[in-house]
Amino acid sequence: MKRTTLSLIACTAALAAVTGFAAVATPDGAESGPAAPAARLPVERTSLLCPAPSSSDLAETQYTSFTPVTKGAEEKGEAALTVAAPGDAAEDGEDGKKSDDKAAKPPVEPEKPGTPATGKTSGSGTPALIGTADGGRAPGWTVQQTTEVAAGTGRGLQGVNCSAPDTEFWFPGASTAAGRTDYVHLTNPDDSAAVVDIELYGKDGALESTVGEGVTVPPHGTESLLLSTLAEAKEADLTVHVGVRSGRVGAAVQALDDKTGGDWLTAAADPAADLVLPGIPKDATAVRLVLFTPGGTDADLKVRLASPSGLITPAGHETVHVKAGMTTGVDLGAVTRGEAGSLVLTPTDGAVPVVAAVRVVRGKGGEQESAFIPASDPVGARATAADNRAKSTTLALTAAGEGAEVRVTASAGSEGGTPATKTYTVKAGTTQNVEAPVPAGLKGGYALTVETVSGGPVHASRTLTGSDDDVASFTVQTLPDDRGTVSVPNAEEDLSVLQD
Repeated sequence: MKRTTLSLIACTAALAAVTGFAAVATPDGAESGPAAPAARLPVERTSLLCPAPSSSDLAETQYTSFTPVTKGAEEKGEAALTVAAPGDAAEDGEDGKKSDDKAAKPPVEPEKPGTPATGKTSGSGTPALIGTADGGRAPGWTVQQTTEVAAGTGRGLQGVNCSAPDTEFWFPGASTAAGRTDYVHLTNPDDSAAVVDIELYGKDGALESTVGEGVTVPPHGTESLLLSTLAEAKEADLTVHVGVRSGRVGAAVQALDDKTGGDWLTAAADPAADLVLPGIPKDATAVRLVLFTPGGTDADLKVRLASPSGLITPAGHETVHVKAGMTTGVDLGAVTRGEAGSLVLTPTDGAVPVVAAVRVVRGKGGEQESAFIPASDPVGARATAADNRAKSTTLALTAAGEGAEVRVTASAGSEGGTPATKTYTVKAGTTQNVEAPVPAGLKGGYALTVETVSGGPVHASRTLTGSDDDVASFTVQTLPDDRGTVSVPNAEEDLSVLQD
């Protein structure tokens, strides 16, 4: 047997081992039928990155870790969070040995699939975290950090889902205006340094800055940069672009306001011609839409609100024009008018990729609080929200196109309770604030998983309200597919590739 034949056999065996399945032989003389559809298999490894939650001494942060039960996943597996070292402290010397800070105990230890785990920290010293899960702990692993700040800039509720590392991020909705203090947080999970470029785009285009070029994020380390130090211009609406030259990072923008609190601005869905921004709270008193098109072509978009009764056009805001390379902001006011709603953006003519987010304000006067909702990818097969609390959770489901059937499962509680499941029908073109299931005998917090059973794409978000009755504190997290499974094409055995 020739060396090439041996190599091909070895390669075939390796591919079968990696993908988790082997080719199936057909009986002698039997004709092969049509190819079977691709199978969805559980992922075997997941990475998550959590930014440092707050610089306020008054901050109280809760972490919630949850892995949903996934059919076909391995029984064995591990999940763990470790502390990311700030800046130059990430390594000790040239040998790359981790500093003592890396050995600090993380605030939460993940539990087995189906059971949420929680942990709390307080003050300004809570570090960024790096998480890794494998085997049965990996599919759909989600970690949420929720911070309550009692007073000062950014006071209120700030929530963010720890995100997977990537190489490009868009953040429409940031600002360097007076009264705003916005930071971009970068965390590197890998053994080598990451090099990142940060670009800012205002109403007239790119802002001049060299400070954001070639930012080095050390191995297993984190950096936070104040946006106002990257450019001198005071811009009410900014789009932040994080591009990674080498390596990969997790990225998020912390937007803090002197008067209306603050929250995390997470990355918007990749530039696209059709966008959905799901789950604007029905009692929103102000909604500002911020858009940016990264290409060289202007975009004209139709603006509609998916309400409980169908798609409607906001009066005076039927369309929006977005100039190429420039950030556009539009005040929509109290667009939801006391009903559940989601913004649906579609091209009026040619399809031009756009990124978008809304800044939402609840409350009035000194009791205002703000949060952000970026354009989001659909729920897909399954999405997960880790941190939910009885009487404080609102789940919004949107079917912008075709109607859909959705199954929502509440996990067991972190301190007790049994899972519960409900199924909902969402009509085409509508948004429904549903009464999500709550675990029977709930003690502690719980997780929600949202699954698309049938029909068209569903977009979802979860609003969590705070414990301070004097301030309309809240945070909103979108629920894109948790990437717990991956599509793996089926294969047939073809021994002809082994012939000389």
